[in-house]
Amino acid sequence: AMLRLRSVCRSSWRLLHPRVAGSDQVLEQLFASGSEEQVLDVVGRNKAKLSAAHVGLAVSRLWQFQKEKPQMLRTLEFTRTHPQFLALCVLAENKVEQLPDSELVDMLYNVLRLSVEPHDSLVQELVTEGWRRIDRLPMAPLSKFANCLNDQHLNSSPLMGEITEIVSQKLDSVKDARVLSILMIGVSALVSPRLRDALIQKMDFLLDTTGPIHFNTPRRVIQFLRNVKHSYRPLMEKCNRILLRSAKDLDAENISIILGLYQSLQFNNCDFRLAAKRRLSELLDSCTDPVSFTRLFAALGPMAGQETRERLESSALLLAEELNSQQALALAETMEEMECRNLQLINKIGTIFSKNLEGYKPVEIARITQVLILLHYQNPELLTKLRCFLVSHLQVSVFPYEVTMLTRVLSMLPSPRLDEEVTSRVDDLLPQCNLSDLNTFATAMAKWVRHDPSYRHVMPRVYVKLLQKLNHCGLERLRKADSLDLLLEELKYVPGEWFEEVLLEETMLSLQRLIDQISWSNVPELAVFLTRTNHLCTPLLDRIASVSMEHIEKIHYSAMYATILPFTVLNYDPPQGDEFFDACIQHLRPHISSFDPHLLVLLAYSLAVADCFPEDVIREIFNVDFLAKLDAQLETLPDALNMRIRLRLMELNRAVSLECPEFQIPWFHERYCQQLLKKGNGSVTAVQQQIHKMLGEILGGMSYAKVSVLTPYFYVVEFECILDRNKKPIPYVEHSRLLITEEGKVQWGPGSPVNDRSELPPGAQRVAVDFLDSKSFCKNSRHMKGEAVMRKRHLEILGYNVAQIPHFEWNSMELSTRDAWKEYLRKKIFSSGVKRREIC
Repeated sequence: AMLRLRSVCRSSWRLLHPRVAGSDQVLEQLFASGSEEQVLDVVGRNKAKLSAAHVGLAVSRLWQFQKEKPQMLRTLEFTRTHPQFLALCVLAENKVEQLPDSELVDMLYNVLRLSVEPHDSLVQELVTEGWRRIDRLPMAPLSKFANCLNDQHLNSSPLMGEITEIVSQKLDSVKDARVLSILMIGVSALVSPRLRDALIQKMDFLLDTTGPIHFNTPRRVIQFLRNVKHSYRPLMEKCNRILLRSAKDLDAENISIILGLYQSLQFNNCDFRLAAKRRLSELLDSCTDPVSFTRLFAALGPMAGQETRERLESSALLLAEELNSQQALALAETMEEMECRNLQLINKIGTIFSKNLEGYKPVEIARITQVLILLHYQNPELLTKLRCFLVSHLQVSVFPYEVTMLTRVLSMLPSPRLDEEVTSRVDDLLPQCNLSDLNTFATAMAKWVRHDPSYRHVMPRVYVKLLQKLNHCGLERLRKADSLDLLLEELKYVPGEWFEEVLLEETMLSLQRLIDQISWSNVPELAVFLTRTNHLCTPLLDRIASVSMEHIEKIHYSAMYATILPFTVLNYDPPQGDEFFDACIQHLRPHISSFDPHLLVLLAYSLAVADCFPEDVIREIFNVDFLAKLDAQLETLPDALNMRIRLRLMELNRAVSLECPEFQIPWFHERYCQQLLKKGNGSVTAVQQQIHKMLGEILGGMSYAKVSVLTPYFYVVEFECILDRNKKPIPYVEHSRLLITEEGKVQWGPGSPVNDRSELPPGAQRVAVDFLDSKSFCKNSRHMKGEAVMRKRHLEILGYNVAQIPHFEWNSMELSTRDAWKEYLRKKIFSSGVKRREIC
């Protein structure tokens, strides 16, 4: 490798300097050097002879030697502080103007890689000279120059602004995807929407027309999309395909970076996660130093199985003494994501934090505090120290995002009362805060009020004034909002009681005021927000439907799930509802096999709620290969999402079995449902006890009504009674109870469910009495949500007449007496207008 390096460097330099390369002894000595020490020795012996070409080659050779070493073995500190290197830097600074354009940029790149500080006079001189030549730099050196500015955190500087303008003017001349990807990262902080789209289209073209492409290029493209907060799915999928082909070459650091970028962009690709898991498992034995192990732990831990997690935790314990402060923080945050309960490891990480508190930045102190609380760390002394640090940092911070995070984490700690310094700092910054920040402050205040016993009866004036200002700032920000896209960005992270109670109505008014700005590009995000709020706003939903139908080809197929979700969850059919659903289904149909397995399950379930069962989608899901891939994917997902997908698959299986028997999809979730039943609490609420007692009085005794009846396909009916053909109650006998056999098969009474129905007296019918709490209705109306409607539909298929009791009717003023409640129940149960459907 060393000989190849010398040969390449010598050949390259001769091409650039044909006149001197053959006769220059200093150049030959630099080429012949086999280590940093030899290069520096040549520099020391020839200071008076060194030209710009010599200086450039010496710096280049020094970086090449460092680059070849593993990171743990690099000697940057030795090189950077060596007297001859310092002399080399002085010589370089004096010869900056003599360097050719490309070598000038190379010199800047190399000295930064050798850890020369950005404020060093050599770096500043190189940047200044590069600025003078900026208009004549070819695109490849320009991209390298932009990369150097990025390394110095000059990504928003006037100089980067000039580079952005050059990129805009000369974009057509870029022919190299690697060069363009570096430029995209450089200009991402200053890019306009027009230039952003132009860069995306150009990169989309180059990825198809140039090759082979190194994995760093698609990784940078994904990073650009993250930086500009623009999830352009076609380009992401193209980059993902390249990364999948390169999976065997990725190391733990790159996998960790890519997974983090995907998470930021809400791009959860099953194939990449599975490939990453395989690759990381291969690297498990080779990542034994703190740097590589920390990266491996961060990437593999959250998606590893129990055995691998235990192995990772054991290795972390062995390496804990060697971890630096940043590695300990990265490890702890991954442990929290893994829901680690290894007390020995948690305590060891806590000890590292305790030793390094002075070296952490304010936001890092907040992250440490949060992760220790979530890991249930038991050390009051350290938590008290952390609280003092949080308060002291908060008192002097001037950044809204920092004050927000410090306040949020401070509210997680036990405290007798709120510090005046905290309320004062929050009060000062409220007018600068966005809706997400304001929501964070409101949540923190609610915690302090709830946990302070002295505030139980009377809220102090400081809280009242702060809350009033919070409300005012939030409402004003909504009323002044003039960009739907910016408003949706702020609304992405605002759940909670304060938002729902104070801002939700005003938010809906603001969204309707900006309704003309609804476009195909923001339809999915708006739909997700409406779903999350459970707020039925028909003008917004109608607009979403019309825009979607008009521009359906522009919306990425994977966004169809988010787009239809509010309509199915909120049980709302827009005008031309059939056409809207048909357009969405037709658009996703050619891409069914491209969907992530878990996303296709969620999509199919959402359609099932709306009584829509596209046969090709259903058959794609209920086949052995798909279910095997889904199982593999679920093993890489967080536990909460894993459980949610499994539940949705069961509910989809039940819906298909009941509503589409012609598909002949088998019901295979009985054992899973039995496991769920064992985990359930089975508690009865006061309202249910009240209804049960009254049902007994109405029907003629408690034996006429059953509580918590389990149906075939594992619905739980809160109350059940049987009426004969004359609508008279029939008492229950012991043998008609639901049975579960040893084989796990559900039986109702001694026979099958169908046979049991035939055993009822002619004309008799089962009545299910369901109490519907607030979760079954939209937040702002008495409009029943989709799942409650589907449940009624399924119970009717199972042979029930369904009497639904909405909470707002049961708790209304009209039913404030016992007689009124009983009369209400009589009408519900004995009404002849209830529809009834038989099993198909």
